[in-house]
Amino acid sequence: MYASQILSARRLDWAKERELLPPRWRSAHKGDCGHVMVIGGAPGMSGAARLAGEAALRAGAGLVTVVTHPDHAAWLNLNCPELMVRALADASALHTDAVLAQVASRADVIALGPGLGQSAWSRECFEQAMALNKPMVVDADALNLLAAAPRQSADWVLTPHPGEAARLLACTIEQIEQDRFAAVQALQRRFDGVAVLKGAGTLIRGPGHRPIGLCSDGNPGMASAGMGDTLTGIIAALLAQGQRMGLAPEQAASAAVCLHAAAGDQAALHGQRGLLASDLIAALRATLAQAEEGA
Repeated sequence: MYASQILSARRLDWAKERELLPPRWRSAHKGDCGHVMVIGGAPGMSGAARLAGEAALRAGAGLVTVVTHPDHAAWLNLNCPELMVRALADASALHTDAVLAQVASRADVIALGPGLGQSAWSRECFEQAMALNKPMVVDADALNLLAAAPRQSADWVLTPHPGEAARLLACTIEQIEQDRFAAVQALQRRFDGVAVLKGAGTLIRGPGHRPIGLCSDGNPGMASAGMGDTLTGIIAALLAQGQRMGLAPEQAASAAVCLHAAAGDQAALHGQRGLLASDLIAALRATLAQAEEGA
């Protein structure tokens, strides 16, 4: 049964998906290339927000603003000066709403969840972000908060790993892994939008009747901390750029998954063991450059 589903899947690879990303116009400016807003980085988890933000920049977003806990707003600015950073000082609804609404008014896409945590601060960020009605990539602890308060949106991309998927569907990880195709379909039906079930053979399911997308690229070296945060940033960047290129969210998510895998394979040319998420970010530019040369 499972093998027959794999054979009927829509197989994805970067060589094909990169055709969705045309070369930039000579007259392009940063405002043409999309503005991504990253919400995350609770105390002790600033690295996740930074990885998502940097990945979005390396995947071609013209602007990235990270809204994060004040404990490390200055650190983020110092370590990645290309990022714009806003500190969210407390979890009061009024303050959170004002800061998020101001940044969101200029952003095209929200990446919600990298290093978000599940504190009162985290929950207020989550609820206020949900009220913004923006296209969104939902990952990490934002998925855990979503599991506790389920809702639907046609405008988001959910990116769970098997553990998060199990919480979203109120089942076990073993049940998710036993039939990943059924799991990604159930995720999309329950939450709407686009579901991306991460793992060895990432699956993408959007609305409608297109076959499930299967990306079998990537390598075991990518089983390390921060890889999901980089994928979140890449998906958000391609969603933001895709709004100007006529890409549907499912197309942008499929291209992003393949780009993430291809960059991981590029980075693994120096060895899989010890591969870091930041190595993949460095490889994104070369991977995209190869795509532009082949265009």
